[in-house]
Amino acid sequence: MVAVSYQSVNPSTGKPIKTFDEMSDAQLETALATAATCFGQWRMRSYDARAAIVAKAAELLAANVDKFARLATLEMGKRITEARGEVTFSSQILAYYAKHAERFLAPVMLHPAVGEAHMESSPLGVIFCVEPWNFPFYQLARVAGPQLMAGNVVVVKHAGIVPQCAIAFEQLWIDAGAPRGLYTNLLISHRQSDAVVDDPRIRGVALTGSTAAGQSLAARAGQNLKISSMELGGSDAFIVLEDADLDHAVKWAVWGRMYNAGQTCCAAKRFIVVDKLADPFLAKFKAALAALVPGDPMDETTGLGPLSTESALTDLLAQVEGAIAHGATVVLGGKRIDRAGSYMQPTILTNITPENPAFREEFFGPVALFFRVENEEAAIALANDSDFGLGGSVFTRDIARGRRVASRIDTGMMFINNLSWSDAELPFGGIKRSGYGRELGDMGIQEFVNKKLVRVASMTAPT
Repeated sequence: MVAVSYQSVNPSTGKPIKTFDEMSDAQLETALATAATCFGQWRMRSYDARAAIVAKAAELLAANVDKFARLATLEMGKRITEARGEVTFSSQILAYYAKHAERFLAPVMLHPAVGEAHMESSPLGVIFCVEPWNFPFYQLARVAGPQLMAGNVVVVKHAGIVPQCAIAFEQLWIDAGAPRGLYTNLLISHRQSDAVVDDPRIRGVALTGSTAAGQSLAARAGQNLKISSMELGGSDAFIVLEDADLDHAVKWAVWGRMYNAGQTCCAAKRFIVVDKLADPFLAKFKAALAALVPGDPMDETTGLGPLSTESALTDLLAQVEGAIAHGATVVLGGKRIDRAGSYMQPTILTNITPENPAFREEFFGPVALFFRVENEEAAIALANDSDFGLGGSVFTRDIARGRRVASRIDTGMMFINNLSWSDAELPFGGIKRSGYGRELGDMGIQEFVNKKLVRVASMTAPT
């Protein structure tokens, strides 16, 4: 049986919806040539001219939230209320860069000993973006917004399970008046993806995905001496100190682990609780997760949606079984839910020793790892004992203490008494096996621009 690269399957029912053909090599060549031609024209447009199209795309997203949200729910199972929030945030990202890009990329004056100098920013060209399924519009918006406003153009390979979302986002730009080649969706194979990275018309590569995918794509980009940005996995610590507001912490714990059915890179995954609050926290956390009711993700009252695919579910179940085989204890869940679709019980695992493979792994789904520690120092040490370094959070009533702890955690992002990264102003990214580079904020638009030094001086030529 031949594998299908691009296929919509409703994960809440398991029923296939629609299949899409991959592009031929000739079609891919036409797409890349069109993008390269578009760049030659787009780079010359003023910020105001670029902003007119990017802002229009933002307006169209905001005006059609439910239309786009339903596609995300249909293809990858995101609960409809979460999907609407994602589309709204995507619109805000586009509007943010339409408004602020010129300021972010304004020339920066320098002060040499002789004469004058400044740094100016100019676009690189065609940027190849490889994006995941878990946020099928947000991931696209956070590369399209900054890169198009910077004067680049983008070609995008989206995940194979969300082809309708990918096509809809490309149509959004057409409807906004974008020139041909400004934003191009590529339905291509992995072989073709490698060829795109190798293509001299591609000047930068951005990936959001797994660590393994990042290693492969970053290596290929490096072989071609191309700038790359990698936003990869995470196993974020959720630290609860003894002076935390317990009810507040539990509410964020539930959201932080169960948002998007746990399929989020920057999510609470390792719950590290100081001994004084460990028992009451675990009791409340377990009760809250057990109360979540699975259902149709299109139904606004549903508390638990499916995982994105059947393979995502079976892989996660195998991971849980492996953790148990190495000594982990199941406090809650651990099984698939007996109903149609790819649903898994909310799960809590404890007694996870450093020798257990689960200690190092990322669990991409509704599985929480619970650790009891003696004090703050032990919490910090355990939080840093990870191969990942994306985000993390700390809960305490003492904000100064929270800041001190946050500064000692080796991650790209830390949150005190919250776990909310959904603000276009806030740079997003990690360190270690969580990747490198930043998206969003003023840093997000700086990743794929040429920083050129220009100096003016009347000087005697050296002899």
